[in-house]
Amino acid sequence: MINIVLDTNIIISAALSPKGNPAKILELVTNDEEVQIYYNAPIIAEYQDVLSREHLKLSIKTQHRIINTIKKAGILIDPTTSKIPLPDESDRIFYDTAKAVNAYLITGNLKHYPEESYIIPPAKFIEIFVNQ
Repeated sequence: MINIVLDTNIIISAALSPKGNPAKILELVTNDEEVQIYYNAPIIAEYQDVLSREHLKLSIKTQHRIINTIKKAGILIDPTTSKIPLPDESDRIFYDTAKAVNAYLITGNLKHYPEESYIIPPAKFIEIFVNQ
């Protein structure tokens, strides 16, 4: 089993580019029993907030489909808050969730997190786990 946590930028990229790596990863969440996504209430709240931003022009149907996919396929946890310094405090929810369940944190913003082997961009996840 491969545990993952998806940063918000991955969710947005998946919604905007249905053929890109983030969309492939979101599809794995629904269709591959070997990939398990984890989330918590603040992560879902952030996803909802960003997906509903007017400039993205995402339909309500698309927004609900993405959120429902994650909730249905995912596991809700309540991680302990870490003390590690992060450049953007709002990213702590993703970092702490990934750390709590020994998951890969998939993000397009590596600079927002410490250099750790489990924090990877979507292309690397696809390269390692899909194109084996």
